[in-house]
Amino acid sequence: QVQLVESGGGSVQPGESLTLSCITSGDTRNMWMAWFRHAPGREREAVAGISTFDSSTSYTDSVKGRFTISRDNSQKPLYLQMARLEPEDSAMYYCAAGWRLSRHIWSDSSRYNYWGQGAQVTVSS
Repeated sequence: QVQLVESGGGSVQPGESLTLSCITSGDTRNMWMAWFRHAPGREREAVAGISTFDSSTSYTDSVKGRFTISRDNSQKPLYLQMARLEPEDSAMYYCAAGWRLSRHIWSDSSRYNYWGQGAQVTVSS
């Protein structure tokens, strides 16, 4: 059984940076892991994903160049580095993992097998 626990959320001002962490337990080898976000009044969207097999990544267009998904050298924690944050980035961020995903098909939340409880990110002046 895979378990995911997010941390690192908080409140920042526009233009600032924040890094989220997802601590994993269980076997996450050869899986696809991703960060989703869900804000009030908006659809849940896939933000960034990474393969635990070859480290290939995918990003939604709105965060390209600003967000970076990565894994620790231990290959256990998952990170989402967020830079130049804007109010539109405010949301509950969720860590997810599954084996029916790839960099070609990764944005469908129904295909993920495991989810964390979420970490709130608020960007405001």
